[in-house]
Amino acid sequence: MDGFDVAKRLRAQTTVPIIMLTARVEESDRMHGFDVGADDYVTKPFSPRELVARVQAVLRRTTARPDAQVLKVGDVTLDVPRMTAARAGHSLDLTTTEFQLLATLARHPGRVFTRSQLLDAVRGEDSEGFDRAIDVHVKNIRRKIEPDPHRPHYLLTVYGVGYKCTES
Repeated sequence: MDGFDVAKRLRAQTTVPIIMLTARVEESDRMHGFDVGADDYVTKPFSPRELVARVQAVLRRTTARPDAQVLKVGDVTLDVPRMTAARAGHSLDLTTTEFQLLATLARHPGRVFTRSQLLDAVRGEDSEGFDRAIDVHVKNIRRKIEPDPHRPHYLLTVYGVGYKCTES
């Protein structure tokens, strides 16, 4: 069993943070690592100090607010039980999918999610769909929550990987 299989099995059973430490440096390998559930991907050679910093960052992100009832992203507040959202005290009209995507990202500020991970979070792992549909939802969310959707501050693109929410 390789590291990808281990990460996939772990992710299916737990939300424990996963940092892949590997000699596989190709972009396709990094993308696959994130797709199977890694929270970070470090290639050899690496600095021990950098590894410690990455472990600390992943722990901060993954233990931040996994079960919070009210989530904040900048001046946007999400009331999870009521499925309502507001920005600077003004109600936002988010679709169910938009709300679920934003809540997923807000629960783990700073954590990078691939499109397929976000699709799984919103529609379930057995659903079929196009991961590029996530891009359309992100565009719509940005239009509703960002002061300037063309220069997002809250919902950021991680090029070549996916999306993340800013850390408060």
